[in-house]
Amino acid sequence: MKRNVLIIGAGGVAQVVAHKCAQHNDVLGNIHIASRTVEKCQQIVDSVREKGSLKAAGELQAHALDALDIEATKALIAKTQSQLVINVGSAFINMSVLQACIETGAAYLDTAIHEDPEKICETPPWYANYEWKRRELCEANNVTAILGVGFDPGVVNAYAAIAVNEYFDSVSDIDIIDINAGSHGHYFATNFDPEINFREFTGQVWSWQNSQWTSNQMFEVKRTDDLPVVGEQTSYMTGHDELHSLSKNLDVPNIRFWMGFGEHYINVFTVLKNLGLLSEQPVTTAEGLEVVPLKVVKAVLPDPSSLAPNYQGKTCIGDLVKGQKDGQDKEVFIYNVADHAEAYQEVGSQGISYTAGVPPVAAAILIAQGKWDVQKMVNVEELDCKPFINLLNEMGLPTRIKDEQGDRALSF
Repeated sequence: MKRNVLIIGAGGVAQVVAHKCAQHNDVLGNIHIASRTVEKCQQIVDSVREKGSLKAAGELQAHALDALDIEATKALIAKTQSQLVINVGSAFINMSVLQACIETGAAYLDTAIHEDPEKICETPPWYANYEWKRRELCEANNVTAILGVGFDPGVVNAYAAIAVNEYFDSVSDIDIIDINAGSHGHYFATNFDPEINFREFTGQVWSWQNSQWTSNQMFEVKRTDDLPVVGEQTSYMTGHDELHSLSKNLDVPNIRFWMGFGEHYINVFTVLKNLGLLSEQPVTTAEGLEVVPLKVVKAVLPDPSSLAPNYQGKTCIGDLVKGQKDGQDKEVFIYNVADHAEAYQEVGSQGISYTAGVPPVAAAILIAQGKWDVQKMVNVEELDCKPFINLLNEMGLPTRIKDEQGDRALSF
């Protein structure tokens, strides 16, 4: 049974993770939060204490850490006696934190795929470029590593596996649809780290079609769906982490990811990209200063965590799955709806952070209980996803299913 959690990162998702760990610290034990800026970690600690989130007496401490420093991360894991490491920092630190876990025996969880700061939209499958290269090392050291266990990737992987295993004889299409129908009131902002957000959309759009990787341009292909609660929404096909593991682990010929964007976002994004302001490559100013345009844009945009107080509206994220059952065509939509204002009231973060931050805590609980302590590296769809869905239902992310029998809550 594993106990004591080290949370790496201090953004909006880390705040959710900290609150949810606190709400379940009778199972998870002591909680430690670490990032480069210890003041941000302390603000999260203060928020948890102010809201009275701790279920039981226990440690809740902030630490300064450069998570790219493997030895420093190992030392902090040892100092805090953490057996569970939830990495919700920048996607650039994944491999360093993973290696620290492998060398200390701590379980590793993250919510996004590793990225090289100097490379955008690498050759798929992306996991094979980095994390999957450590699979044998994890297994040899009996280290549990659960990759991409946020919402997307993460919960949507569980939805896909449940659909394939429980509702169909064969599946032809999985379309993951991510809609944020909320409003933050700013002229322009991103819901999570602007640098990571923009990097997703400035390269090729990779999708899995006809059992092979297919490339498109961003905003080239779109669809419109009438979705529960949020109504008719337009989304655009883009590349995303979960496609790269689902294409390997599920026998489904077509797996695509769709994200909703308003015309205003598309217009601003297009201008920034055409001006070269979304480039990750450094440029030199007339004054001789070397700057990375993308980092400058990040610096002038609102901090995503600052959006939470005034955020209104809801999200709808789910898997539209098509295939056959008993010789008949069948379609199901497995989904969650989250409310920005409700998330802020509970944990002080907006709905996007909430949907990303609750699942890794649910996964940590399952590891602590032994149900997911598999002592090897896996993606979510390789696990028994039923207890995960049941736990999320209890923790604030209820799952629903819509099919020929109607729209109803889903539990096992």
